[in-house]
Amino acid sequence: MKLERIETPGIAHYAYVLADRGEAAVIDPRRDVDDYLAAARRLGARIRWVVETHRQEDFVMGAAHLAQLTGARVVNGTGDTFGHGDLRLRDGDTFPLGGLTIRALHTPGHTPESASYAVYTDASQPWCVFTGDALFFGTTGRTDLADPARAAENAARLYDAVHEKLGSLPDGTLVFPAHGAGSVCGSGMAERPFSTIGDEKRYNEVFTLGRDAFARRKGGERLPRPPYFRRMEQVNLQGGMPPARPPDAPPLLDADRFAEASAGSTVYDTREPEAFAGGHLPGSLSIWLGGLPVFGGWMADEHTPILLLTDRDGDVDVAAQHLARIGIDGVQGALAGGFGAWRKSGQPIEASGVITPRLLAEQRATFQVLDVRDDDEFGSGHIPGAEHVYVGYLRDRLNGLRIDPQRPVAVTCGVGHRAGIAVSVLLRAGFTDVRNLLGGMTAWKNLGLPLER
Repeated sequence: MKLERIETPGIAHYAYVLADRGEAAVIDPRRDVDDYLAAARRLGARIRWVVETHRQEDFVMGAAHLAQLTGARVVNGTGDTFGHGDLRLRDGDTFPLGGLTIRALHTPGHTPESASYAVYTDASQPWCVFTGDALFFGTTGRTDLADPARAAENAARLYDAVHEKLGSLPDGTLVFPAHGAGSVCGSGMAERPFSTIGDEKRYNEVFTLGRDAFARRKGGERLPRPPYFRRMEQVNLQGGMPPARPPDAPPLLDADRFAEASAGSTVYDTREPEAFAGGHLPGSLSIWLGGLPVFGGWMADEHTPILLLTDRDGDVDVAAQHLARIGIDGVQGALAGGFGAWRKSGQPIEASGVITPRLLAEQRATFQVLDVRDDDEFGSGHIPGAEHVYVGYLRDRLNGLRIDPQRPVAVTCGVGHRAGIAVSVLLRAGFTDVRNLLGGMTAWKNLGLPLER
């Protein structure tokens, strides 16, 4: 028996390739499947099964595409919210892989159809369990996706499923979730390389809290829901969709062609926020490269024509792939040579600015402060008097902000990346003096500066 874990950067998604006796199963693949095909070749196995723990919402699933390429069969549950499945398993049903037996365990709560899969090397002892989003390291998946009004009820349902189906497995059973720390499908995940059922019983809140306390805490989470989640639900009901982009796209454009194309497109500047602050294309949006898999879907959708400005030409395909994984295939081109080429061309350049925590504290009366973290982060401690709106909602709530566009504004988040997005949104809306707080609330707190809760 052999196992490989394959991580998708930016969304902390884990897929797995499990092989035994020349047969392989791929659990929760993403849209672009080359890594799984390569892993199966390394393991000397033919992909027989493609297994879905639930209908993912944060990326396009690749189950149908991978099955089409390999002749594998898609395995999932009987719920209506699953898409196509060749083998639809009820709770307790099994299927073989080489000399292994894999048992389906219905573990609803994160989503109604969520299932886990325990892998047995003999009839009695499971070696591992693939838990999807039902059980992460240290916590569980969020429970508001199916119905925000029933988040606490779903949390209680998830608590019961975890205790009855997963808690009854031996303590030595390895736990393999579908996401790690940083995923938008939950919060508070522990950064661990691996875990077991016994480890989770000792420190995971679903085991250390009582049922009612867990339901209140998990059901009371206030996590933003990216708008592309709804599209992922629809796409993944069909098992996902194959990649749409040829390997050599998008095209690289010189500065003049890029300027011409930008008139009808959204420009994503994927450099770090400090670089954007020093100089950028007027009207462009600052989304750092690692943030595209999440925030690229907040600022555009599948119908938006997009142009990319990257640090280096080698980042272009990475950026386009990040967007494709959330169903955005509208990248029309990228600036050849990056911002350096734009600067040398003499095209228009706009700048914003930055400010340090100490300077902001000294000049607090001069600056309005906008905090663009999520509700729970803001509630844990913020700069006194700060206005608050989550960065993803900022464009839609500009008219309700209690901030004067003609006065200086300091924007903060955790360290400065999300603030960079907000700075670019405010500049596009006509704000005249917008600064990114370097180091964000992490630096502010480390310096012991005043906090309000």
